[in-house]
Order: sequence, then C-alpha cells, then structure tokens
Amino acid sequence: MNDTITAISTALGIGAISIVRVSGEDAIDIVNEVFKGKNLSKVASHTIHYGHIIDNEEIVDEVLVSVMRAPKTFTTEDIVEINCHGGIATTNKVLELLLTKGCRLAEPGEFTKRAFLNGRIDLIEAEGVMDLINSKTEQASKLALNQVDGKVSNLIKKLRQEILEVLANIEVNIDYPEYEDIEQYTTDKLKDSIYDLKKSISRILNESKNGKLISEGIKVSIIGKPNVGKSSILNKLLGENKAIVTDVEGTTRDIVEGTINLDGLMLNIIDTAGIRETKDIVESIGVNKSIELIETSDLVLFVLNNNEELDKESIDILKKLHNKNYVVIVNKIDLPNKLDLKSIKTDNIVLMSAIENKGIEELKHLIKKIYNMEEINTQDMTYLTSARSISILRKALSSVKDIEKGLLDDMPIDILEIDLKNIWSLLGEIIGETYNDELIDQLFSQFCLGK
Repeated sequence: MNDTITAISTALGIGAISIVRVSGEDAIDIVNEVFKGKNLSKVASHTIHYGHIIDNEEIVDEVLVSVMRAPKTFTTEDIVEINCHGGIATTNKVLELLLTKGCRLAEPGEFTKRAFLNGRIDLIEAEGVMDLINSKTEQASKLALNQVDGKVSNLIKKLRQEILEVLANIEVNIDYPEYEDIEQYTTDKLKDSIYDLKKSISRILNESKNGKLISEGIKVSIIGKPNVGKSSILNKLLGENKAIVTDVEGTTRDIVEGTINLDGLMLNIIDTAGIRETKDIVESIGVNKSIELIETSDLVLFVLNNNEELDKESIDILKKLHNKNYVVIVNKIDLPNKLDLKSIKTDNIVLMSAIENKGIEELKHLIKKIYNMEEINTQDMTYLTSARSISILRKALSSVKDIEKGLLDDMPIDILEIDLKNIWSLLGEIIGETYNDELIDQLFSQFCLGK
C-alpha cells in the first residue's frame, strides 16, 4: 500500500484515447519526470494540463494529464491520469516509462482494492463497480449504480444499527440489573425485534432474486426430440442463422449458444441436441448434455411437433420439468394437428410456426410474464446481486431462525445474544466491516487490469 502503482485503464487496442492511471504517494513526482509542460507538483488538484510525455528529450506522445490530490480521489491517494492518443505501441511506451521511473504494475482491481482498504468504498460498492463495468443492459447498469452510490449498503447498515440497539439494551439489563430506572428488556420485546429483523432480511433476499436475474441474465435451454424445430426457434429468437437447420435428424450434436436482450433481461439461450436413443457416440454425448441442462437451466423451452402425437419420450421429459420454470412450445402449427394439447398440464403453452415466423413475440411476452419483468422494471432496483453477499445473508437468516427457536424454548436472553452478535458480524462481512485477506484478494482479482 506504500508503493505507487500504474496500469492502462482503457481497453488495449486502436482507439482515439488511452488512459494510463497512476496512484500512490509518488504519483505526481513520477509523472512529473516524464512530462514536459507545467510543473505538476505545483498545480492545483483536479486540474488538467496539456503537454508531452518524453523519454529523455524524445517526444513519446502529446497528452492531457489530470492531477488529483489526496484525499479527494477514488483511492484516497494522489492520482494522475495520462490521456494519450489511442494505440498499442504509444500507450505501452508510456506505461514502460512509468515503470522504469519507480511505479509498480497494478494487479487486477488494485485501484478499487485500495479504495476499499482506505475506506473510500465498502465491499458492496466495490462489487457494484465491477457490475457496472460488466453490465450489458440499461437495467443492469442502474442496478450497479445503486450499489456504487451506496443505496444497497445503506440497507445493510440500517439492519446492523437496529441490531446494535437491541444488543445495547440487552447488555444494559445484564450488566446493571440493580438499576430500577432502566427499562427491562424482556423476551417479548426481543421477539418483536427478531420478527422485524427476519421480515427485513427475507424481503432483501426475495428481492435480490430479481437483482441476480438482471445482473447475470437467465440460462434458457431449448429441449426436445430431433427435428421439432429447436434450431429454427433459436435462430428466430437471435435474429440470425446461428444454428444449422436441416431436415436430417441429429443435425445438432453439441450445444449452440446465443444471447438476446429482452427488455433489460439477458437471455443466455442454448440450443441442444435432440433427445432420443442413438448408437452414434458423438450424438449420444450431445443427448446426455441436453438432459443435464434440464437440471441446470433457469428456464426450459420444451419444443413439441404439432404434427406428431405425444410419445413416451416426450411424456418423460415433461415429468422432468415438473418443478422447473418451463414453456411448452408447440411448433409447426402450419402442419396438420396430431398433438392433443389437453394432455399437456401447463398454462405456459405457445403455438408457433418458426418457418412462418409465428409465435416468437408471444413467446417473448410469456417469458417476460414468468419473470415479472414489467414489475421489476418499475421498482427501485436496490438489490444485492453477488453470490457472496446473498450467501452471507442466508446464513444471517438461519441465525435469526435459531433465535426464534431459542425464544420458543425459553432460552436465557444472554445466550440468544450470542446468535444476535453473530448476525451483526455476518452483516458486517457483506459490506466489508469484517473480512479476511484471502477473500479480498480473490474478489478484486476478478476485476479488469487498471480498475
């Protein structure tokens, strides 16, 4: 933390501008050594200066240099950003010069890591930075900004404060029982507090399912027997001919993937091999993958042929889908009907003719309805999104339930206090009030270099 780090903060390649970022105690002095223009050690904070980066007397690039002095910076350290002309050779030369003058190459995410360690942001805000960089939709971007702005952190901090007040009341009653003017904190009062805490944590966890959907998208598998039109449906959803379509059964032997943005919801769609008994080794592997995907997918699109009767294989697949989110697509409605729709026990049915482009919009509308997209898009997106945070909050909810059980069993209030302190500590892990170094290193290693 005492050294000065540098990295290229923009994508490396051909472009109009590249930014090389420097952060640390010697940031301004080091850049000053290679900058021909104003003396950066004497300029005001948060100002931009025109000049050249030089290697001895040779001009490397014409640049604009931003100087930001501690503590009012992202890392709370002195930060200098060199705005170069875009290009691999020039940008790398500037970076190389800074390294020879005493900078160390930053690790992935190290600028954000320093911001966290220096108290500038908490862990939820740090994860929001990463989500903002990776966001692929407007909704995902809004969700990430709520994390970066601290709105999500404030939910957790509010819960911790409420727990702290309960703990304080318990401690006073335990330590000073002789004082008659102190209000006695009874188990009935603790029951009310625990009920409210459970309700708040459950609500956050329930709403965070929406956050995970928006930030990560949903995994959609197109399942069915060979030659029912799975690949055609994939191509229609994607708006491109990504999957090979023929009349030959078993054409799709491995998974084919694509992604679409459905009103802010990313659908990660997988076209699978047709499910049937086969002696072809390669096709058999594809069929096994298709069956496995039924279990791991968030949504299954099960395609049936309108021109065929429902057979045992299709009935078996329907049984596997019993506890899943799924849609039955009856394809090829342009052909004579032989399928008994009454035998399909679900309301999520779409009649489709992929070849005539019928039913695709109805399918999209049904998916949005299943995931309540209209409601999600109108809500304030203050959700937890990371698996780490959600997992910790589930542990906290489990401890809340342990306290509820303890209250029913008339356990002493000072014993229940131990679980309450554990919940307070777990919530602290979510925002980074308590952490271990391995977790921090692993989390920030997922960031891109230069952020």
